[in-house]
Parts: sequence; C-alpha cells; structure tokens
Amino acid sequence: MTKRSNAKYKIDRRMGENIWGRPKSPVNKREYGPGQHGQRRKGKMSDFGTQLRAKQKLKGYYGNLSERQFHGLYVEAIRLTGDSSENLIGLLERRLATIVYRAKWVPTVFAARQFVSHGHVKVNGKRVTIGSIRIKVGDVIELSDRAKEMASVQEAQASAERDTPDYLEVAGGQVKLTRVPSLSEVPYPVQMEPNLVVEYYSR
Repeated sequence: MTKRSNAKYKIDRRMGENIWGRPKSPVNKREYGPGQHGQRRKGKMSDFGTQLRAKQKLKGYYGNLSERQFHGLYVEAIRLTGDSSENLIGLLERRLATIVYRAKWVPTVFAARQFVSHGHVKVNGKRVTIGSIRIKVGDVIELSDRAKEMASVQEAQASAERDTPDYLEVAGGQVKLTRVPSLSEVPYPVQMEPNLVVEYYSR
C-alpha cells in the first residue's frame, strides 16, 4: 500500500479548488493558495503548467497516487483502443478503492484505501487487501460481516454529501460494476481534464 505523502487538504489549497466537494475543505474559506505569497495575483500559466496542474489534480483526487502508479495507468490507457483520456478515467474508476469510495462505504478515497487494506472487503467472495486491484464489469464487491456492523460504514452510507453513480449497482452490503464509465458519467465535484494529463505525459 502506498502511504499518502502529504495532508489531503493541502492538495485542495494548492489547487485552489475543493476537489472532493467536502464541506470541511479549507478552500471554502480561503480560495487563495497557501504560504506568504498565496494572495498575490497569479500570472498566466504556461501550457506545461496547465498540464501539470491537471495531472496533480487528477492524481490527488484518487488518493494522491504515487507517480509510478499514475504513470503506469497512463501507459496502459494509451495501449487500449479508443480515446486515451477516457481510457485513463475508466482505469481509475475500476480501482477497488475507488469503487469502495463510490459505494459510500467510507467518507473519503483515502479512507477507502485503508478500509480495503484492513481486510473489510471481498471481491467475488474472496477477501482482498489491495486497493489498486482492477475490478471487471460484473464483479461483485461486498463488505465483510464485521464491516457491515461498523458505525463508520453506516454513517458514510447515510451521508447526503454525495450520491452513488449510475454505473454501480448497490444493494445492501454489495456493489457491482455494471459498465466502465465515461468521463461525463463520473461525479467529479470539479472539472477534470484527463486530455491535458495525456498531453503532459506525451510531451
């Protein structure tokens, strides 16, 4: 399991956006960047800077993946047929930790990674502890019996902070991926630009 390298809300501050749409985000109160120069007027960003920012935002959103993991997903996305940026989103949304987060079993994508690593999730009846594994369409992900009774899980499920997307079929303690989503179907609170990520890596 990759350890998170910095505090999640620092990502929000750096981006100047509430990328998870959470009410606790400091960006809700301070829209300027961190540090003593955060309130200075920003100059026009270069094409490279725009692409880098798009990469950092998308990588941060999915739990601040390591550069090695994220670049590996890009390499796989360009090998697949079709639009590389759509392929990248499809690969990110098929990660087990992402599906656990989308199913509203945990409050954050960071909690999802830890939740899986602690053995609270089964895939097709087998316990899995690696949040990065790729889920296939039709796979059934379910909570362990112990996890179903956890107060944190019940609280996350009852939260009105976000909805479960249409490409997941959730029933009780089970969730099934019905199709690989397109970019327009993924419920991002802010605009994501995977096309700029592809441009960044293909320089």
